[in-house]
Amino acid sequence: MALDRADSFLRMIRRSQRGRLKIYLGYAAGVGKTFSMLLEGHRLRNEGIDVVVGLVETHGRPETAKLLEGLEVIPRRRIEYRGITLEETDVDAILKRRPQIVLIDELAHTNVPGNRHPKRYQDVQDILAQGIHVITTMNVQHLESLYDIVEHTSGIKVHERLPDSVLVEADEIVNVDITTEDLNVRLKEGKVYPLERIERAMANFFKKTNLEQLRELTLRELASQIDLRSREEPEKELAATPDQVMVCLSSKGPNSEKLLRYGSRLAGRLNRNWYAVYVQTPSEEPVVIDAQTQRMVSETLTLAKMLGAIVFTFKGEDIVKTILQFAKEYRVGHIIIGSPEKTPLWKRVFGKSSVAERLVQEARGVTVVMLDTKKADQAPPVPREERFIKEAPSDASLPDSGTEYATLSRFMSPESILIWEKPVTKDDLLCALTEAAERSGSIGRNLKCLESLQERERQGSTFLNEGVAYPHARIPGLRAAHVALGLTHGGVFDVSTEKPIECVFLILSPLENPDIQVEILGLASRAAQDRQLMEKMMSVSRPEDAFRDIQDWELSRESGELNG
Repeated sequence: MALDRADSFLRMIRRSQRGRLKIYLGYAAGVGKTFSMLLEGHRLRNEGIDVVVGLVETHGRPETAKLLEGLEVIPRRRIEYRGITLEETDVDAILKRRPQIVLIDELAHTNVPGNRHPKRYQDVQDILAQGIHVITTMNVQHLESLYDIVEHTSGIKVHERLPDSVLVEADEIVNVDITTEDLNVRLKEGKVYPLERIERAMANFFKKTNLEQLRELTLRELASQIDLRSREEPEKELAATPDQVMVCLSSKGPNSEKLLRYGSRLAGRLNRNWYAVYVQTPSEEPVVIDAQTQRMVSETLTLAKMLGAIVFTFKGEDIVKTILQFAKEYRVGHIIIGSPEKTPLWKRVFGKSSVAERLVQEARGVTVVMLDTKKADQAPPVPREERFIKEAPSDASLPDSGTEYATLSRFMSPESILIWEKPVTKDDLLCALTEAAERSGSIGRNLKCLESLQERERQGSTFLNEGVAYPHARIPGLRAAHVALGLTHGGVFDVSTEKPIECVFLILSPLENPDIQVEILGLASRAAQDRQLMEKMMSVSRPEDAFRDIQDWELSRESGELNG
């Protein structure tokens, strides 16, 4: 017991070495995000805190520029691009200076080619990893999942976007809010844009209706984040319920991005895992479809991963049967599909129905949400929780598991972690990881875990384009779930993915209890989406260190609440 407490204290010390992220969130330019951030910078400096300005955009606003006085400013990095000299955040200079806190404006900014990362939020993640706290700003319209909604309400395509996970992982979010009337007064007085841009701004983005809708989105997003964090405490997590969200993708389906963003928003409001599923029919084999369609599928699956989905591809001739089997196995309560193409008359004569029609007819105990994806200019409505939540079927009642499924490490041990320095084949990797899971969990070979995993892989590969794999199987007779982790510094050389497979979570769970598999998949997916955790684990050479990194990450999730 004393040793456990010492280890816990050590992990707390390590957690404290990572920087904290604070975001000033607003609904439009000019509400006062940068101004508020600089005011806090002065307050912290007056308290004796070592704070510097990494990058602040004043946009010619005298009041904002005046607040820079008295604060140390790190010179920007100058980059030549297409004959023009541009300035960006100098991350190396910040890391060398090592302040306690750095102020960095406009988190969603796209960097000039030649920077260490394409996006500024990635620069910020590097700074946080070095133990430096960051205070930053952003507008709500830059969230990836809101792209369609913002375009529909304002008519403007937001090109600079960042994953919703960046906001979710922030330690503190402050809503900077003023009324739309006050913002328009500021705009007319020239306090937002130069005089020559005011008239155009008021006729476009700064229309009263646009601002009111963006303000509502911001308040709703903040409320959603608070609600999510209040329910996300590990000690209060319950077993997975049959309300997971599933988005069905097609190789030629229009506006798959709209389906994914809608699924992301709905899953966020329900606080559920969500899956993006692509069923590859024989007519969609890579050797059959053209290169453009293959690229479209790949880009769609990459966006799904970026939005936080657990991505699966299956092979099958009967799409509806495959989807419904997946929904049953993964405890899906909401299936999201696009609007179907019109079924030709001759098919209807022979009793043929579209995939969407069959899903509606054959689904039992599942809500099927059909979005209009035919019209590119029509965005889906914001999902409201009360519109979709329904009573679970009577046979779906689940026991309260307390903290049993709250952490990934409880299903693992250092002995179930393997590290490959050289490239490995998929079969060798699965075989070795299965043996590691069997050894650490004292699982008998007679359960045929490897055969079950290989059969699942034949249905559809779990080795994804983002460099992560989730091979998994539900095993008859298995008493408890077990996870093995493979770190492949050389990649899996016989798996064709855009990014080499570096991290493999192998999951074995009891056939009789599907909730454990769903819970572990969610935990593994969240771990894989944490860039800092992945970088730490890929730099270790011993399984014990990788296991400790996972425990540290879990502790950070437990302690990193909204005002952590």
